[in-house]
Amino acid sequence: MPETSIFAVPHLTTALNGPLLELERLFLQNQARIEHWFRLQWRESAAPFYASVDLRNAGFKLAPVDTNLFPAGFNNLNPSFLPLCIQAAQTAIERIAPEAQRILIIAENHTRNLFYLESLVTLQEIIARAGFQVRLGSLLPDLAEPLEVALPSGGLARLEPLQRVGDSLQVGDFRPCVVLLNNDLSAGEPPIIKNIAQPVVPPPDMGWSRRLKSAHFAEYRRVAYAFAEMLEIDPWLIDPLFRKCGEIDFMKREGVDCVARNVEAILAEIRRKYAQYGVDKEPFVIVKADAGTYGMGIMTVHDPAQVHELNRKQRSRMAASKEGQAIRQVIVQEGVYTFETWGQSRAVAEPVVYMIDHYVVGGFYRVHAARGATENLNTPGMEFQPLAFVEPLNNPDQTQAPDAGPNRFYAYGVVARLALLAAARERSAPR
Repeated sequence: MPETSIFAVPHLTTALNGPLLELERLFLQNQARIEHWFRLQWRESAAPFYASVDLRNAGFKLAPVDTNLFPAGFNNLNPSFLPLCIQAAQTAIERIAPEAQRILIIAENHTRNLFYLESLVTLQEIIARAGFQVRLGSLLPDLAEPLEVALPSGGLARLEPLQRVGDSLQVGDFRPCVVLLNNDLSAGEPPIIKNIAQPVVPPPDMGWSRRLKSAHFAEYRRVAYAFAEMLEIDPWLIDPLFRKCGEIDFMKREGVDCVARNVEAILAEIRRKYAQYGVDKEPFVIVKADAGTYGMGIMTVHDPAQVHELNRKQRSRMAASKEGQAIRQVIVQEGVYTFETWGQSRAVAEPVVYMIDHYVVGGFYRVHAARGATENLNTPGMEFQPLAFVEPLNNPDQTQAPDAGPNRFYAYGVVARLALLAAARERSAPR
């Protein structure tokens, strides 16, 4: 087990952490109350099978900026968290299918992305060590035979072609009890998995071909307001402002007036909140595709005029997302600074929290030396640093200061679980 080291914890600009320290202190003082509140929520809304949440820590604000229901970074977790992952996976599968023995994981079509395959094999190991038989299936249309890919870690990813037999999905003679999607279905739900008899988790209709970030953050707002009311805090401290625009075509410059108006409106709201809390920083917003992941279709905006002044290259980047899907709707979201930095070079960092079922099972810092405090870090050149402390994120130490590692990580876990709860409620919300 690796040693815990305070020197591995990112630096947070101390001049700006007043409200966050107060928030962390409040979370610690109300831990039993918070955990009881969560237990009641999970009784009403079952958690997704798994999820990862990108957080931004501005010192004066701690908020989620993205929630992914098909996480692909299990290889970046601290190995010390593996027992937590195994136990949580057991709980999740037993809840879905108590008699299950065999699990089929459907992978993304990233056979050349060795980092993704490392995550996939780590996920396979977690479920296998939870006591299940596990195989990896692929949606690649031209895959006729099993494909084996050697990994830098020394492991081996074995992807097998999917077969449809009646109303069941299988690989070879392996007929699973549960199908676990690790493919976000950006290009839509393939016919081979439609209406199969086995349980499919997460549900295909939560893939990015149908799910919207604006719907998620609308649910998150309701969750955050209820949580804030319980603790008697300003919900803005944990909730990013947002608006949405539809019928966008950046290449034809259609719909950009809507984007500019909403940028202006949110910037004005942020300025009011900054004035309220004495934050001496320039507000900014993030404009991004209302569906999709992998950091595509995202731009930072400081002034509404920038939306009208995009050059052709910038418009091209905002025109399509993963799988070449055209961007027709965008979410205009409050930009949350990240004042956490990693290492001697002070590279900008942001925490990513991983959950299986409703349990926090670990996380890591996404670090990017070439990006600034207002920029998207999910771009080529990013690195990952596992959270340094071996304690789980739901186990604070009240004998230490509020900003000590386990306690700061507890705050991360609280806010990430609020986002997870919002994701749990998305399916039942009107679309």
